Amino acid sequence: MKSWVRWTGWVSIASFQAVWNWKERLAETQSDPPTATPSRVAVDETQIEVDGEKKWLYAAIDTDSKLVLEVDVYSRRGTDPAAAFLYRLTEKHAVSETEFLVDAGGYLTALARQELSGQLNYTTRKHIEKWFQTVTMRIDRFHSFWRGSQASATRWLRRFRYYYNRQRPNQALNGRTPVQEVLN
Repeated sequence: MKSWVRWTGWVSIASFQAVWNWKERLAETQSDPPTATPSRVAVDETQIEVDGEKKWLYAAIDTDSKLVLEVDVYSRRGTDPAAAFLYRLTEKHAVSETEFLVDAGGYLTALARQELSGQLNYTTRKHIEKWFQTVTMRIDRFHSFWRGSQASATRWLRRFRYYYNRQRPNQALNGRTPVQEVLN
């Protein structure tokens, strides 16, 4: 009888692992987030550590729906990486009429390069700072930095974006997810 219990426990663990792997592959293939036409987007970057090296995590969040629109990791910060990040954002979302909320850091020049409008704003941008805190808290629970490549850090961050946008209830949205907010 004991071997049967151990065997079914192993099958459960194996099944859980199979489902987990399937969900991770599905998350990578899904269009996340859905295409959006936000009115205001907060953009910022924060320093992270990948395999002992300093990198910069760039993120953009719709201030109304709390939808994380884009994330990426760059080796440095400044106007050029900001412009590259904004270009990726314009390729995925309708942001030509969007007002970008930035904290300087080369963003005003980068916005001008992409023919986007923005303003320095230190108060309404709190959503992006809260998201960075959430990411940092998740990283600290497991390890102080990524062991692996910049690409593996980017994959993890995109999976986390998927989770944050589609599965994690948001208090500011009365328990709804950002995707539910956008699609309703």
